[in-house]
Amino acid sequence: MSVRGKDRQIDNIEFNVSDIARSKAFYGQAFGWTFVDYGPSYSEFSDGRLTGGFTTGEPIRPGGPLVILYADDLDATQQRLKGLGAVITRETFSFPGGSRFHFTDPDGYELAVWTVQQ
Repeated sequence: MSVRGKDRQIDNIEFNVSDIARSKAFYGQAFGWTFVDYGPSYSEFSDGRLTGGFTTGEPIRPGGPLVILYADDLDATQQRLKGLGAVITRETFSFPGGSRFHFTDPDGYELAVWTVQQ
């Protein structure tokens, strides 16, 4: 999440993993992804078009990676989602370079929305 995304578009996909080094080796060898480490519990990957991350900071989530969207205005986006019936599953929190929150859609899929640090 090092580059500012475009408002309301998918910007990042995050995999919760048990071993970042193992995941980097696997995806690097399998698909040629490149990596930038942001501390011991997060590594950003790039496939040349889309970025994502491997993190050990969250439980492994069966059912797939976390899709992360970008928003210019995090608070307004959260309010709009609440108005549409989304359930906020993790309140806004900060991380180096930004802030994000998690929500579930009407079918129970969990997604996140982030913005750059303001």
